[in-house]
Amino acid sequence: MTQRALLAVADGVEDIETVTILDVLRRAEVEVVVASIEERRMITCARGSRLTADAMFADVLAQDFDLIALPGGLPGAQRLAEHAPLGDKVRAQAAAGRFFAAICAAPALALQNYGVLRQRRMTCYPALSDRLSGCTFVDEPVVVDGNCITSQGPATAIAFALALVEVLCGKARAREVGNAMLVKA
Repeated sequence: MTQRALLAVADGVEDIETVTILDVLRRAEVEVVVASIEERRMITCARGSRLTADAMFADVLAQDFDLIALPGGLPGAQRLAEHAPLGDKVRAQAAAGRFFAAICAAPALALQNYGVLRQRRMTCYPALSDRLSGCTFVDEPVVVDGNCITSQGPATAIAFALALVEVLCGKARAREVGNAMLVKA
């Protein structure tokens, strides 16, 4: 059974995080749908890279995914945080016990705003940890707490993406994908 992931994007998301999540999940043969919350499919990332989404967020709203992932970056993570339909989708994902994940600024801004971090261990870009409430910040590169996976930033993007592969496809598949990328476990 093919696992499906939704990667929600907006203008200003972090380039490295967005592309790394997409690339590593696709290497693991996860079906990834990149969906723009903007009024167009082409977005401009925080460092100026342009990315064309596979779909508009509104067009995938009714679909189910095994994982919803949010890249960080500013102002992208703030734009994701303020997008009410995405917040509803992530809350429903969390309530259904399906995986949701965010990296860098997105845990502190989007996931915190959506109210899905309560009583969880999590991480984010350390300078934003003062924005958290109702959860426990852990100063580690990647934190998995049940169906919630969080990470700290651009330098942790590969470890984060491999953790997503692990929860979706198993430890062996994550190791296989990492080895092929020359990632030392």
